[in-house]
Amino acid sequence: MAIPVQNVANAVAAYAKSPQNAGAGMEARDAGQDSPFAGLVKGAIKEAVKIGEKQEAISLAAINDRADMNQVVTAIAEAEATLQVVVAVRDKVVDAYKEILRMPV
Repeated sequence: MAIPVQNVANAVAAYAKSPQNAGAGMEARDAGQDSPFAGLVKGAIKEAVKIGEKQEAISLAAINDRADMNQVVTAIAEAEATLQVVVAVRDKVVDAYKEILRMPV
């Protein structure tokens, strides 16, 4: 079952726009400072959103007969590859979290 790229792009965009201090008790230790890892993750999410938006724009242009099919296929392949990377990273983060939960205190 394939997940539409537009839905994933919308989910990533909604996550990027969500308030950072929404959860009570979930504030970061260094709330005023961005760690290099956090900056890397934010940059990757923003880039994934840009790729999804680009793919949507090219798909809409193709629907209106304003885009070359090569551009459409390339944009879709790029969006699909980005989605696969995002899913793989998410799976690794979930696995790491589960491993941390299994650690003895």
